[in-house]
Amino acid sequence: MIFYAITDPQNFSFISMDTDLKRIARKANMIVYRDKENPDYHLYAEHFVTQARHYPFDKVLLHGAVDLAWKLKADGVHLTSRQFSDIAAAKELGLFVIISCHTVEEAKSAEMLGADMITYSPVFATPNKGKPLGLGALKELKGIISLPIIALGGILTQAEVNACQSAGASGFASIRFFQ
Repeated sequence: MIFYAITDPQNFSFISMDTDLKRIARKANMIVYRDKENPDYHLYAEHFVTQARHYPFDKVLLHGAVDLAWKLKADGVHLTSRQFSDIAAAKELGLFVIISCHTVEEAKSAEMLGADMITYSPVFATPNKGKPLGLGALKELKGIISLPIIALGGILTQAEVNACQSAGASGFASIRFFQ
């Protein structure tokens, strides 16, 4: 089961980076540096990739920045649902690609375009993310595509992790689970 930590200013700080990475690494086997508001993302990303390599993460990813992920030798990139056109470029650079999907059509496109994995969200209720898709939709999607599906959205407890796994998810991603 993949335990995928998404960093966010609410659960990760460069002031306490080593403490935060150590805490996250106790539970997560993959991590992505995400900070949508940081104008100096590229500078912080370099520091993040270097420091995250000191922990036992299977994959260290950057959010949405294909060229930067390649330049910094991150394992891959987590693309937004508006970045389907970037999948081919990321794959050509040898990057592992996860893309955010919210519909069956998006998931099918991700598979056709060569993504390695998708997040599917929101599975459970989560702030500002709309109506949850639910475990039934997750299970249904598992029967439609062959890509690994990472459940995302409102996953706060081990019981919710277990429910996602039972519905066919290969893993889950969360911000708050890793706080």
